[in-house]
Amino acid sequence: MDLDGFLCSHGWGDATRVPLAGDASSRRYMRLCSGADRAILMIDPQDDTARFADLATHLGKVGLSAPDIHGREPGLMLLEDFGEAQFARVVSETAEMETPLYQTATDVLCALERQPVPTGLSSASPDVLGQMIEPAFTHYLPLIGAAAHPETEQITLRLTELLQRHLPKETVLVLRDYHAENLIWLPNRQGIKRVGLLDFQDALAGPPVYDLVSLLQDARRDVTDACQKATLHHYLTASGRTHAEVMPLFHLLGLQRNLRILGVFARLAKDRRKPGYLSLIPRVWGHIRASLAHPVARDLGPLVTAVFPDPTPDRLRLTAAGVP
Repeated sequence: MDLDGFLCSHGWGDATRVPLAGDASSRRYMRLCSGADRAILMIDPQDDTARFADLATHLGKVGLSAPDIHGREPGLMLLEDFGEAQFARVVSETAEMETPLYQTATDVLCALERQPVPTGLSSASPDVLGQMIEPAFTHYLPLIGAAAHPETEQITLRLTELLQRHLPKETVLVLRDYHAENLIWLPNRQGIKRVGLLDFQDALAGPPVYDLVSLLQDARRDVTDACQKATLHHYLTASGRTHAEVMPLFHLLGLQRNLRILGVFARLAKDRRKPGYLSLIPRVWGHIRASLAHPVARDLGPLVTAVFPDPTPDRLRLTAAGVP
């Protein structure tokens, strides 16, 4: 991987390189500055650049704002710089923007639901979604010192059965990491193009509502109750779906996503030496508790609470102290 040669060949050899915060993968990002010009360099050791490029092209064709690609070779990609107006930052500076931004992000999801799913994507079937929570058992429970429990397999089986019962047959393009740090506000554009999309290379063909859960049950920030209620109502109106149809699906997918996130954060804390992710676990656990309170999860609640101890401050402090 010849980074300097790549940048020189695309006219950015003399640019100032400013490291940016990365995501939960091994990818790294830099902002390139050359006079008034800006671009983003993605360094991707696992080389998902072709996948990113294909999805970016698709998103652009259906009227959404994905970054333009200025150059690419294995493991390296030059992207349009959308700037620094992450939804999370905009809302922290102007709280009254939260609901309008989230509703516009919901309009993006409704637009995607009306488009065909690109070919070649992995399918998030109920069986696949059920198996995706395995890191909660293999990484999270050992990390917090929880004893092995015979009911772990029953959680996966029961969750899979419920997903099979409630997931619609239709599939949509699921961007997966659809949250306030991956959405950029572009106020100079119009309509749904005002939402700049990032970090979608792990997209799946999966159920509607998945990305809505990702947006509203955010592991990194608390979405206000008012915003959550208004955004859910907005989604129901814009999608034409009913409350009775959406909410069981919302909470089942919430359980699936957040149980998986427990395991992913534990793996990042231990294997990649990023203990800061442990501080997010109480919020994730709160989302799990909220979804367990829905009637659709009535049979899952006793199983989950029997297997997973509350992530108390003392337990998390001890866990953090034990992370190498």
